[in-house]
Amino acid sequence: MTSPVPDQLREKVRFLGRVLGDVIRAEDGEAVFNQIEETRQASVTFHREGTHHAAEAMASRLEALSLPETVRFAHSFACFLQITNIAEDQIQRHRGRGGDSRPDTLAGAVRTLTGEGVSLDQVVDLLQHALVSPVITAHPSEVRRKSVLDRVGAIADLLDAYDHAHGEAGRATIERELMRQVAIFWRTRLLRSVKLGVGDEIENAVSYFERSFLPELPKLYAHWVEVLENPKGLNSFLRVGSWVGGDRDGNPFVTADVLRQAIGRQSQAALRMYLETVNSLGAELSLSGRLAQVTPGLQALADAAHDASPHRADEPYRQALTGVYARLAATYGLLTDEPLARPPAAKAEPYDSPDDLKADLETVLESLVVKHGEVFSRGPLPDLIRAVDTFGFHLARLDLRQNSAVHARTCAELLKVAGVCLDYEALDEDARRALLIAELSHGRLLHSPFAEYSEETTREYGVLTAAAEVKRLYGRDAIRAYIVSNTQSVSDLLEVYLLLKEVGLYSPGDPPKTRPSTQIFAEPLFETIGDLRAAPETFKAFLALPLIRQLVEPIGLQEVMIGYSDSNKDGSYLTSTWELYQTSRELGRVARDEGLRLQLFHGRGGAVGRGGGSSFEAILAQPGGTVNGRIRITEQGEVVANKYADPELAAQSLETLTAAAVLASFRGEAEGEVAEPHAKAMAALSQGSFAAYRALVHDTPGFVDYFYGATPISEIADLNIGSRPTSRQANRTLGGLRAIPWVFSWAQSRAMLPGWYGFGSAVQAAGIPVEELAELHATWPFFSSALANMEMVLVKSDLAIAGRYAGLVEDRALAESVFGRIRAEWERTCEALLAITRQSALLDNNPDLAAAIRSRLPYIDPLNHLQIELIRRRRRGDEDEAVKEGIHLTINGVAAGLRNTG
Repeated sequence: MTSPVPDQLREKVRFLGRVLGDVIRAEDGEAVFNQIEETRQASVTFHREGTHHAAEAMASRLEALSLPETVRFAHSFACFLQITNIAEDQIQRHRGRGGDSRPDTLAGAVRTLTGEGVSLDQVVDLLQHALVSPVITAHPSEVRRKSVLDRVGAIADLLDAYDHAHGEAGRATIERELMRQVAIFWRTRLLRSVKLGVGDEIENAVSYFERSFLPELPKLYAHWVEVLENPKGLNSFLRVGSWVGGDRDGNPFVTADVLRQAIGRQSQAALRMYLETVNSLGAELSLSGRLAQVTPGLQALADAAHDASPHRADEPYRQALTGVYARLAATYGLLTDEPLARPPAAKAEPYDSPDDLKADLETVLESLVVKHGEVFSRGPLPDLIRAVDTFGFHLARLDLRQNSAVHARTCAELLKVAGVCLDYEALDEDARRALLIAELSHGRLLHSPFAEYSEETTREYGVLTAAAEVKRLYGRDAIRAYIVSNTQSVSDLLEVYLLLKEVGLYSPGDPPKTRPSTQIFAEPLFETIGDLRAAPETFKAFLALPLIRQLVEPIGLQEVMIGYSDSNKDGSYLTSTWELYQTSRELGRVARDEGLRLQLFHGRGGAVGRGGGSSFEAILAQPGGTVNGRIRITEQGEVVANKYADPELAAQSLETLTAAAVLASFRGEAEGEVAEPHAKAMAALSQGSFAAYRALVHDTPGFVDYFYGATPISEIADLNIGSRPTSRQANRTLGGLRAIPWVFSWAQSRAMLPGWYGFGSAVQAAGIPVEELAELHATWPFFSSALANMEMVLVKSDLAIAGRYAGLVEDRALAESVFGRIRAEWERTCEALLAITRQSALLDNNPDLAAAIRSRLPYIDPLNHLQIELIRRRRRGDEDEAVKEGIHLTINGVAAGLRNTG
């Protein structure tokens, strides 16, 4: 019988903790081990007993540490929290091996839907037109170095091997290797010594593609074909996307050369995998023409290879694959400009497209299946064909992104220099639209190679020129979307098409013989509360333009991105969540009215304040009629490593996304309607939450000073965790601060304010009976999902610790006033949440999650206490590098312990 999850976690943490303890004892001596262990035990005792005496004991031990001891202690607890994560992930692996019995698998989704009257044919038909796409971003909340992630992966693999070892001797051998890896981990620097560049972020992203996506996705498809009872030609609906190297919004380091580097490195990874697999297949498929027949297609492919080797003279499959390898090698040289470790046996022309490569591989497979049976329909060759179909020559579809204000300035300069309009930015919206539509109706270009332009315009033109090169070299799917941040008007989107026209990615056509066309689609990103509320009207006006209808009708859909981070920062977690829900529903209605499909792109982060939480529950909670088999979701910061660094966990995460998308596509209120009582209650709660949040964050004099004083935002800015600046501007304003460091800072201080503030006041102000809200929670997935995420945040928060951070604020009156309001709202929110969910304590209804979180707190809390003292020293002028290192180590450890902080 399987033991309860908390017991499993406790057992694995103790085992790994013992190994780490043995390493510390061996490396640093008994005295150092005892000092760390006694402090750890004091913290555990405090959390178990909660007495004043236990608190004093823990505090006295921390205060007695010298600066070098503090740094070492921070390193040790950060390591221990990483080990706790390894143990937790190992349990998740075991749970995932329950196979198709789980509801969050495609088989589980099919089983659920069958019980609801949905046929298997309906599911297959949905998937034939589906797109499920996690999009990897480089947003800076991942504090772990790649070297640390590599060691964590090695330890995790050994822990898994230990669990499956046979006999004492086998376990002892693995434990020795585990000791070696933990010893390396213990002496591995946790902090980056230099700031990450975009090139580093590209390498990090590609490492996930190589380790998890490339090998695991084809296996998933092979399994799904069986689950769906072998449908013919199952669409490769699950595809990975990336913003790394294409997202220029606020990042001046993403240039044309960076774009080329990103797609080139991705291509290199995919083509290497294809080449290695083709080489392995050539070694394996030794079938002799004297003993086996082949199809005419296979024979023609073998003959076209012109393989002169006498050793393969009677081996047509090897000959054919020799030719495929030679053409792939030529393609590799063309697209990557890198030498191959294993050169081809003969020269050949590169493939024009991934479709041509796929066709050759299908010729080989067809011959094997026709002449030797269905036994060949599974295995490395079908998996390679699926990989080529899924990844092409580009691996991950790269999005472009830029702020609408940059587009406006760039278009204005191009129009002015060309003599078309002297002051485009002075025009009103109607005039802008009219001018842009006129320019998009003919083939005359604005840009001149003989004119001089500003640095910004030159950079933007260069990036778009590079994008055109990428499309030509790597295929139509390499770049498909251009995300427009801060979309507020139709002209914001038309400007993108004007810029695409300059580099040949948009064509005005030749009416009436040919219609206008585009190779990249402009897609709005609605972020703030105001922009979300205006989004349906903006979207409707955009689709009403005959030009836009002509562009999107061939594909039958328009994608819209909605941002979770800025809307939360603008108006509170609850209001953001409700506005996103309403906007999604209304956007879906607009698209249906225009005879189009809507594809939503959810800009979610790791923290609840940025849309984090369970992806499965979040997708199921989407308004009915807005998924329809098509959804894209950003994967950001530390969540990327948590989900995709380990291949097995990556496969589970990808299947969970797929299962949720399938279930959501067949569920929900008719055409996205919400029951009137639900909508009325949420509107009242949202209004109350918005008012309370705005009153504190935006209307309180000095709140910005409080935030900068009571969180480690200034210290986080010094961390080498991303290429993008933490703020859009130099001065200290909330408007200029990016949403990621905003949420990350509140998490470090344990106030976790963006994930819950305003809810308690909202419940009080709305005056809705608790019984009615409890019924809403029990029957409406949207509301229950929102409260579940909020509850997780509240458990991770600690207002006693947050109060100590408030002590860092120099203006004591301001600190007491603001923190007093935060504490009172926290108490109101907890009280309301417990009443609605009918619990006596937070997470009573989810004991496994409660145990997982609470097991970490004895190791997180001391790091917070040390961080506060080190920050106080630093802000008083202590320039000792050990102080800075200690602060950054505590940030690293707290982030590792909380897991979803950015």
